[in-house]
Amino acid sequence: MTDGRIGVGIVGANVRYGWGTRAHLPALSRLPEFEVRAVANAHLDTAQQTADRFGIPAAYDGFEALIADPTVDLVVVSVRVPGHFAPAMAALQAGKHVFCEWPLAVNLDQATQLRDAAQRQGVVAHVGLQGRSNPEMRRARDLIANGYIGDLLSCTMVSTVTGAGVRTPDNTYLADVTTGATVLTISAGHSLDSLRFVLGEFSEVSAIVSTQVPRVSVTGTDEIIHATAPDNIAVKGRLRNGAVVSAHIQSVPLFGTGLFFEIHGTEGALVLRSEGSTNIGDMTLVGARRGDAALAPLPPDAAYAVDTTFEAGAPANVGAQYRDILRAIRTGERVEPDFETAVELHRLIDAIQQASDTGTRQLV
Repeated sequence: MTDGRIGVGIVGANVRYGWGTRAHLPALSRLPEFEVRAVANAHLDTAQQTADRFGIPAAYDGFEALIADPTVDLVVVSVRVPGHFAPAMAALQAGKHVFCEWPLAVNLDQATQLRDAAQRQGVVAHVGLQGRSNPEMRRARDLIANGYIGDLLSCTMVSTVTGAGVRTPDNTYLADVTTGATVLTISAGHSLDSLRFVLGEFSEVSAIVSTQVPRVSVTGTDEIIHATAPDNIAVKGRLRNGAVVSAHIQSVPLFGTGLFFEIHGTEGALVLRSEGSTNIGDMTLVGARRGDAALAPLPPDAAYAVDTTFEAGAPANVGAQYRDILRAIRTGERVEPDFETAVELHRLIDAIQQASDTGTRQLV
């Protein structure tokens, strides 16, 4: 680290589009403890455009040169899912800290390799499960832990986003199940991770994983492709604490309604709602306890106030994750979500797919 700041190198930050420029760069611009020192894209010209736009000292046309840059302490991997493994593993082998977007890898085997490499190297290895940074998610978790709803009984989660049936030319890979970038891994992964963050881990699952809209049109063209990636995931299960879970995560052609997350206990209930997904956007939290007339918005709590350091939307939860990374680097303590968290989530996703494929309940 130079002058006490953590040098950051971002793999995948195209100035025209992408999560790197939408979320990571705006978040890092508000954190003086970090300095973005390098960016790498597949093509040098786009990397240089990003560097020029954001005042980044170095631009590279591949992740290898960025990882070799001695000023880079933390490597951020923000490319398409099939491209996560190679730069993340190279960075770990070079002894760099890593912040990789979710899904960590194409499959559980790759994710396990990355986790094991991070543990061998003793570096911070963080994964982009941003729902855990949402203030209302954190508040709900703490309320439940402190007895607000009594003993946890059950929960229902419904997450509905648009996208089924249409892809842009750059995003046709999302229709291919082999890429590891599907509604099951991305939308369901984020949503179910938020569920387990708030309520605890699964012990068993039954599931239906289905492609309801197999015919996909490619925007701006006459091309029609056949989708093999699922767009509907219905999960029934039980948590280790005994609670019963029903979750339906779906991508639909029209009229996405966002997130609805309802939690019931012996003494009360909580409901989280968002117009977006669990990892982006504002949430509302309502609750009631025995004796209350009805569910109502909970009074503001300063401990869970929105951090106005960051722009609203995509940078907010990502910025909170960088604060967690800073704490992990400076203290050496384990801070989730790390690569172990990611492996556990990959394992849950595999169990859901196996439950659907076999028609049998799977232990997690």
